[in-house]
Amino acid sequence: MSVVDVMIGPMGVLYGYYSAADDQDAGRAIVREDEQPSGTGYDQFVLKGIDPVANLLPAESLITGRSQDEVKADPRHGHLVAMVGDGEIVSVSLTDTFRDALVSFDPALFDAVAQGWSVSDAFDSPPDKDTVDDLAAFLRELTDLAQRATAKGHRLYCWICP
Repeated sequence: MSVVDVMIGPMGVLYGYYSAADDQDAGRAIVREDEQPSGTGYDQFVLKGIDPVANLLPAESLITGRSQDEVKADPRHGHLVAMVGDGEIVSVSLTDTFRDALVSFDPALFDAVAQGWSVSDAFDSPPDKDTVDDLAAFLRELTDLAQRATAKGHRLYCWICP
């Protein structure tokens, strides 16, 4: 497990981007009987600040070429997969279209995507150079995860722990 050091959104919220075979398997990443931390045993990376529904939408639109409305209409976009208690931890799905687009996307374009994403309405404050670099690093890490997931026939998910 690696940790990308991104601090953009709500500072106390952790986001664990991970892959799983299907929604049922993804739910087991957070609904645990072994009392291990969320995502233990799954291919994942954890960070603060990039919500998969609110913040990631512009990047997904830029990378897939789909409009934000098309992404929002995708039943896999932010689909609730599992929840612990009254929302102490939730898991949501990312779209398969996004996963597939990441795998085939030209990595040389991540800096440009990060720049465009950083000036979207996804974030509360204007980004600085370090923020844009962090967003590009996040996209590279998510792409690596997507490549490994695709090789296994897995899907992408994110657990959220406020």
